[in-house]
Amino acid sequence: MTSRRAFGVLAAGAALAALAPAPAVSAVPRHGRRRLIAADDFRRGLGQWAVELEKGGTVAASRGVLEVDVPAGATVWFKRKLGGPYVIEYTATPVSAGGVNDRVSDLNNFWNAVDVRSPDDLFATPRGGAFAEYDYLKMYYSGYGANYNTTTRLRRYVGEAGVRPLLYDYNEPLLVANQPHRVRIVSDGSTVRWWNNRRLVFDHTDPEPYTSGHFAFRTTWSHFRIEDFTVWRIAS
Repeated sequence: MTSRRAFGVLAAGAALAALAPAPAVSAVPRHGRRRLIAADDFRRGLGQWAVELEKGGTVAASRGVLEVDVPAGATVWFKRKLGGPYVIEYTATPVSAGGVNDRVSDLNNFWNAVDVRSPDDLFATPRGGAFAEYDYLKMYYSGYGANYNTTTRLRRYVGEAGVRPLLYDYNEPLLVANQPHRVRIVSDGSTVRWWNNRRLVFDHTDPEPYTSGHFAFRTTWSHFRIEDFTVWRIAS
């Protein structure tokens, strides 16, 4: 017969196991047939993007790079609404070169985002870039190397103020300064995956999935150079 104390130890162990880091083994994601449905090589400005800044900063696209150099919250939305099944890919490099905003932290994303206050038009509700303003969205949120590059998390927002359900909470993998991070996001029905440099970081099955909405680059007090943004339609 298991004692209450033993049961408590087992329960605590199970909780810790649920938050264990993703396997360190590199893996190559396989998606079968796919076709390009959207892209930006960042050579023709910000025409495909909408920018929300908390305290100003620089967001500019030229010469193949989206430069995000900001002192506080910044959200850079892809204007086109996306519906799954799809794969998003891009490369982001956290800059650490002595600049005032060169804090290596917060390679974050929103995707399949819908604002419950204006569900038919994400941009009909104004937002100013502060993190709490996004509580009213239903979406997935990944925070890679957040909180001064100490945490990597996945959340499923439900459109309620102060409610940000946490799905995964790791203390690694984390950002490496001045190194490219190749990100791949999979939205395929109930399957939600987020890869970095061919490592599967988040692998979630959602019984009530968000399957369409808007994508954004999200960060705060940081400096990133982003390149090679593509969106692929995949065979489900």
